[in-house]
Amino acid sequence: MDGLKVSDANLVVYIHPSKANRVPQALRGELSSLLFKFNEAFDGVVLVYDILAQSESAKVLPGLSPYFGVKVKAKLLLFSPKPDMLLEGKVMKLRKESIHVIVLGFSYATIAEEDIRGEFRYKIKHGEEVFASSLHKRHVIKVGSMIRFLIKSSRGQKQPSAR
Repeated sequence: MDGLKVSDANLVVYIHPSKANRVPQALRGELSSLLFKFNEAFDGVVLVYDILAQSESAKVLPGLSPYFGVKVKAKLLLFSPKPDMLLEGKVMKLRKESIHVIVLGFSYATIAEEDIRGEFRYKIKHGEEVFASSLHKRHVIKVGSMIRFLIKSSRGQKQPSAR
């Protein structure tokens, strides 16, 4: 799937002095706090991390609470959708004016009515909301369908576009 990339990262992780005797656990805790949130520095959502190496020395930061910085090399799996990328997701909800999709089980996308291909018409068939194709009678989009769509924009600027 487009939008997934592996990145090698050289990080400095700041650890509280109370965790000085448990540095590996503290590193995992700090890196785990990055998971499934958009991170500007990585320009994406961190899905998985693997710590490859950590420095044996640390630099103490002066101040009231002297945190210390540990250098870490890690491999990150990032989800970073960009315009014109093709993504696949599961339809979670249909409305006359939109299709709501979940991608990779955590990222939500909305496809607005004006971005749905012209051949699809909103209908209620047997009490179920669907977008049915006027060209292919068996081609329907309903809750639970897997669809592919083209990203129009990301991070809440505009909605994705289905093509």
